[in-house]
Amino acid sequence: MSWEIKNDRPVYIQLVEELEMRILNGTYTSGTKLLSVRDLAGEAQVNPNTMQKALGELEKKGLISSKRTSGNYITDDEKLIRNLRTELAVCEVEAFCGKVKKLGISKEETIELINKEEF
Repeated sequence: MSWEIKNDRPVYIQLVEELEMRILNGTYTSGTKLLSVRDLAGEAQVNPNTMQKALGELEKKGLISSKRTSGNYITDDEKLIRNLRTELAVCEVEAFCGKVKKLGISKEETIELINKEEF
């Protein structure tokens, strides 16, 4: 899987967002073990300390748990994952609606546009 790290924001925040997205969309399934910090960092081409900082943030959110001798695991709390997925979707919809409204497009036109879009 490719990692797209840009220079516009702190790297660890981008790592948190990417890992969170992979958890929420099911790329990383609940209960599974993540690669080691070093391997994840190598895959993302970042410093292992930066990856560890990102994993610490995900642990604070409850999306991963670390087991001292065996590594990091994706939460098996499906309700947490579902709730976070919904929260993220609501934020994206609100942002989208705000932008469309600024363009002067009505709710009905927006719905029509969405219905034309394939998921």
